[in-house]
Amino acid sequence: MHKTIEHDEQTSATGLVVIGPDGYAMTEKDLPPANTKRWVIRRKAEVVAGVRAGLISLTEACERYTLSIDEFLSWQRQFDTHGLEGLKVTRIADFRPQHRSIANMNKTSITAAAAQ
Repeated sequence: MHKTIEHDEQTSATGLVVIGPDGYAMTEKDLPPANTKRWVIRRKAEVVAGVRAGLISLTEACERYTLSIDEFLSWQRQFDTHGLEGLKVTRIADFRPQHRSIANMNKTSITAAAAQ
């Protein structure tokens, strides 16, 4: 659902109007409410876009939404790397780099040592 923004609705406290993650105009008023508990992809993307565009500062966003800076930066990094799909909580595991387990590292070390 997209709303049509009338000219007089486009102003915000900062006076900025930016293009949001859905391609439509976004103002400070379009940011998620401060009491947001359910972080769907769209809301995360709106906060990332809002911080980048200067609608809200990183500090204000973290305070308003009770986020750590690391959590916000992870949203930003996932969005930059994987787009909106990267903001799906259930998809994050798919995007994590594959790490070798300690057991596999030990087997590799033992095999390499035995080969010498």
